Amino acid sequence: MSQVLLGLDLGTTGARALAVTPGGEVVAEATASYPLLTPRPGWTEQRPDDWLEASREVLRRAVAESGGEVAALGLTGQMHGSVFLDSADRVVRPALLWNDQRTHRQAEAITSRVGGGRLLQITGNAALTGFQAPKLLWLRDEEPAAYGRLATVLLPKDYVRLWLTGERVTDASDASGTLLLDLRRRTWSPELLDLLELPIEWFPNVLESPDPAGRLRADVAADLGLPAGTTVAAGAGDNAAAAVGTGIVREGLVSSSVGTSGVVFAHTDLPLPDPSGRLHAFCHAVPGAYHLMSVTLSAEGSLRWWRDLLAEAGGEVDYDRLAGLAAAVPPGSDGLIFLPYLTGERTPHLDPFARGAYFGLTATHGVAHLTRALMEGVVYSLRECLDLMTVAGVRVEEVRATGGGARSRIWRQLQADVYGLQVRRPVAEQGPAYGAALLAGVAGGVYRDVAEASEVVAIEPDSVEPDPDARPVYEEGLRLYRSLYTSTRSAMHALHKLS
Repeated sequence: MSQVLLGLDLGTTGARALAVTPGGEVVAEATASYPLLTPRPGWTEQRPDDWLEASREVLRRAVAESGGEVAALGLTGQMHGSVFLDSADRVVRPALLWNDQRTHRQAEAITSRVGGGRLLQITGNAALTGFQAPKLLWLRDEEPAAYGRLATVLLPKDYVRLWLTGERVTDASDASGTLLLDLRRRTWSPELLDLLELPIEWFPNVLESPDPAGRLRADVAADLGLPAGTTVAAGAGDNAAAAVGTGIVREGLVSSSVGTSGVVFAHTDLPLPDPSGRLHAFCHAVPGAYHLMSVTLSAEGSLRWWRDLLAEAGGEVDYDRLAGLAAAVPPGSDGLIFLPYLTGERTPHLDPFARGAYFGLTATHGVAHLTRALMEGVVYSLRECLDLMTVAGVRVEEVRATGGGARSRIWRQLQADVYGLQVRRPVAEQGPAYGAALLAGVAGGVYRDVAEASEVVAIEPDSVEPDPDARPVYEEGLRLYRSLYTSTRSAMHALHKLS
């Protein structure tokens, strides 16, 4: 029987499991969705037990379809979320997600108590609403009865690990998105926990991503069709795992992901915190290495919003149809610009109250213009992210397009044109689950280290080159795009108070 590696990705909209051969070939794939809860504007939650149900479904299907002997399982998933458990490991309340914006007051309180400069020194990051630490303080402030029951706080993928293995473990890449990890020491910061009055006993052990982090419990293994005792790797946050799966494991390589959010990710050998706090400095899934990351909160999420609006109005639209409409419009969308701040914005504005907008509308603009302008606005935001990285000293030799948008030629062409750089795409664009499977291979002894695991990542030979005729249009469009946030910020914040 051939050997395979399993990767499980706990995404924002659903779970995905892959079975991958040691040579990098995907031989089985399964997905299952679960609901996103939005009890108030700006709030995003999920039920952790929905993750378990979906994980069980996709793992069983992937195992059955692979027909191979599973050497190990790797985990990845959405970062920053908070799973609150009591002393019996019961879920106290629905989990708060990475894009939840309710904690702005708690983020400000953390900055005030710790000091912005000191926070950057320790964690590599400013206090933002998405991180786990302000979520804990929100629970303490707003739901004290629930807070009083707390015994364990886990990140989303690590709650699934608890079910699989019974172990309370996380990894350095995911933990560095909590705002509680000492970035350089790669472990929880006693100073921050003390200042925020959070007991260290609540938090799981921190390992490196390719480390073995438990074995499948006998009952769970039998249910999934796996041998009891199968090794489970520590795994990684979704972006670090995706980087492993696209070979972003050395300096000079940058990935540009268009998924629900948009992410620009760069490997760095040393920690390079941004003094302004606009870039995230996190531990990488490569032991001892780091990465810089910047996030546009609504990337393909903006296009989904637009698709859903058109569908509600009676239109028959899907992503391919929208791509065709956008391709029929010239670069610059005939003077129309979109600000993709539908759920606030992270990089570069760090503003939970930012609002989306179209600017420059005329009677000559139609659905095709609005579609292309939306896509261009998302890539302008990603270009701002990339520019911050080059200022920080990141060397860019090659951009690799990832995420759902990588499958679309127009998304790749827009990135090449707006970045002014060659864009390439991995052959197996399976997202974080693919990287999680490769990390499992290291934990299971199939590969020597992460570098060797990433050697199986194949890149398509054809690249997308910048269109020289589009470059001046997009440079001017970028200049105008950058001016709009500054010009409209006060109006955005006033509108937030009315909502």
